[in-house]
Amino acid sequence: MTSKAFEVYRDFPFFFQEELDEIIQAHEKVVFQKGEAILQEGKMANEYYILEKGLARSFVNDFNGNDVTTNFFTENEIIIDVSSLFQRIPTQENMVCITDCECWKLDFDVFQELFHKIPNLREWGRAWMSQQLFLYKQRSVEMFTLSATKRYLHLLEQKSQVIQFAPLKQIASYLGITDTSLSRIRKEIVSHPKKN
Repeated sequence: MTSKAFEVYRDFPFFFQEELDEIIQAHEKVVFQKGEAILQEGKMANEYYILEKGLARSFVNDFNGNDVTTNFFTENEIIIDVSSLFQRIPTQENMVCITDCECWKLDFDVFQELFHKIPNLREWGRAWMSQQLFLYKQRSVEMFTLSATKRYLHLLEQKSQVIQFAPLKQIASYLGITDTSLSRIRKEIVSHPKKN
């Protein structure tokens, strides 16, 4: 399998080819329709996915019952609820496809088996987790240190598919602003591109 989605493993420099082959062979191709749930609040994650094509998001319902986007998953990223999968607890998030999605699924039991068999997979896991922790920390700091316009431009630069395919309401909740504010920011960017 030569899918670009597996770059997530191939980018780790220490895998031997036979280890990579075994890890990749353990994945199963799955397809989700637009609007379909990948994981629902209250359920336990029993697998993770590498998104090959499409766009998905995770969200929670806040104390007022509003749906708040916590993350967007773009092509070649891993769709996972780390706490639910590894601590074996029900998830607090919902993960849903914004577009039709093609994914590669790896079951928890298979992952565990490979994790104990291939030491480099443990190293890859640590490296991946460190990178994710850094990204989440950076995002939480940016929510307080960057203006809404800068946060929007950053999202546009990092994950342009989100701006293309996600509804305005989902993008606004991810940025921590109202739909109206986001509409205003978008208009300003279009009319004054140099200012931003």
